Amino acid sequence: MKFQHVRFQGFGYELPPNVISSEDIEESLAPVYAKLKLPKGRLELMSGIKERRFWDKGTRPSDGAVLAGKKAIAASGIAAGELECLIFTSVSRDMMEPATASFVHRQLGLPERCLVFDISNACLGFLDGMIFLANMIELGQIKSGLLVAGETAEDLLESTIRNLAADNSLTRKTIKYSFASLTIGSGAVALVMTHEKYCSGKQKFIGGAFRANTGYSELCQGGQSSDPDSSHRSILMATDSEELMKRGIETAKDTWHDFLQELGWLAADIDVFFCHQVGQAHARLLFESLGLAPDKNFETLSLMGNTGSVSAPVTMAMGLEQGIFSKGQRAALLGIGSGINCLMLGVEW
Repeated sequence: MKFQHVRFQGFGYELPPNVISSEDIEESLAPVYAKLKLPKGRLELMSGIKERRFWDKGTRPSDGAVLAGKKAIAASGIAAGELECLIFTSVSRDMMEPATASFVHRQLGLPERCLVFDISNACLGFLDGMIFLANMIELGQIKSGLLVAGETAEDLLESTIRNLAADNSLTRKTIKYSFASLTIGSGAVALVMTHEKYCSGKQKFIGGAFRANTGYSELCQGGQSSDPDSSHRSILMATDSEELMKRGIETAKDTWHDFLQELGWLAADIDVFFCHQVGQAHARLLFESLGLAPDKNFETLSLMGNTGSVSAPVTMAMGLEQGIFSKGQRAALLGIGSGINCLMLGVEW
């Protein structure tokens, strides 16, 4: 999968206003920690996550996406009325129907002649959206489009803490399936992409490679609880983190081989990596397995946690802002999502 004429025209992102530390979460779980004799500091020690960010109560996924979208449009220098496609890519959605992209489209004032839809693929939604949008641009179907993602992790964290506190059968072994839910954070990101003949952005989208390993789709599953006796909206996720990491890295190794072959790159040619961030152990094992230099991995994990579909693109947006990725360099976005799916994309400046 390669592209010849697609450019990144402008990123935008929005960080939620409320900072919640791993210590704060452990305080909320104090009775559980005492019951299981778990040491304080365990959450940050195991994940590498010091804090994450959450929206004010009542914030919808579309609200965060709109804030990021406005910034991306402003950064692109392209008028909102010129955008011909909008794709919303988060795990989180405002509701089942209509598409969350519809609410974003209205609030951003995009034109009626604009293709509007949602894509959802766990933590890889935004990267998948990049491919869909790039294909339309490459084929000349549209000149420019906007990708947005707005993840809202508040309900998942609250439900997880409430469920753990109420589970009298909880053990040190069974609590592991909820660990990943305690690492989640919220955030929003957006990207305007264009055809180079229409508006020549600085970063050129080169292409990428993908793999599916769906024999392990049961390793991370989540959804809304249907408990009729609950007075709370309950969203829960069960994750076999250790097995998911193992199988995900296996899938990544195969995808990495395809990626280098497809783009004709050498690993040494890549100056910086922007990854979907799950935890420090995952990042360490990924780079060891692929034989990559860890100092080339730009990270925001410790301050943001795992922000789902927002993770890899917001890390790239922040890296660009901080001058980590600059003219004459190559970058790779590496994503592994539950399913298991893997997607790796290459960008040149």
